[in-house]
Amino acid sequence: MSLESGTPTAPGTPGTPGLTETAGRVAPRRFVHRFLGRKVNVLAAGFLFVVTLLALLAPWLAPHDPLTQDIPAAHLPPFSPDHLLGTDILGRDVLSRMLYGARVAGQAALVSVLIGMGLGVIPGAMAGYLGGWYDAVLSRIADTVLSFPPLLLAMAIVGVMGTNLTNAMLAIGLVFAPRFFRVVRSSVISVREETYIEASRSIGTSTAKIIRRHVFPNALSPLIVQISLACGFAILAEASLSYLGLGVNPPDPSWGRMLQEGRESLFYTKWPLVIPGIAIALSVLACNLLGDGVRDSMGDERGHK
Repeated sequence: MSLESGTPTAPGTPGTPGLTETAGRVAPRRFVHRFLGRKVNVLAAGFLFVVTLLALLAPWLAPHDPLTQDIPAAHLPPFSPDHLLGTDILGRDVLSRMLYGARVAGQAALVSVLIGMGLGVIPGAMAGYLGGWYDAVLSRIADTVLSFPPLLLAMAIVGVMGTNLTNAMLAIGLVFAPRFFRVVRSSVISVREETYIEASRSIGTSTAKIIRRHVFPNALSPLIVQISLACGFAILAEASLSYLGLGVNPPDPSWGRMLQEGRESLFYTKWPLVIPGIAIALSVLACNLLGDGVRDSMGDERGHK
């Protein structure tokens, strides 16, 4: 049945609804229209784009070396001469450290999410499609990992492997893996008995090809939402680990490390604590709002006619 005209068409012939037009999927143009139709989506995406751009251009935009100390210039407030956001307890420029800290936050979010997807997406798709003992074993493993508080589990992993940014990103990625597994598994289970899947099986299409061409595209919507939410949690987790001394090693700049250093100078000035805190809060909020916006924009077309 053609979605546009309502006329029946033979399976596999031109006009047959492709997977981009099945229930729960939205054509790219309609998705963009819905997404841009809400100002909060545009603001969230715009904020994350600006933060990403500032992080990429940090070596050229930073007015000072983020590691250079100037003790006589310590505790300067924002809008001081030559220091737009002031200085910290060691006289280091807060703006420069914020820009370089954005690079750490972005790197942590990107790498940890990629690790989580690499470990969770394909096993989740196979478990959801094949079922049986394969699904039972992997689901029990995922449930076991999910039973631990995510940040506590990441702290334990970093504590065993050593405290540095690489191990922190790996730990966060391992925490993400069962979440991506569950999301993809649930999506695949919901589409594996659809008519077009049965038709593909009946003509002898291989399992790997069915998953790649039919199942994955229909599981893409919840996966994209999960990626956005995971990026927000990764930023927060990296900041938490660095605050506790389990992430970026000093004196390298990180928003979480800046929070810890700002706490030590709280009796002198509050700005080295407030500025990175605001950056973390807004970045996590933007990721969550972006995920909600993508989810709503990818909703079933029938609810938007």
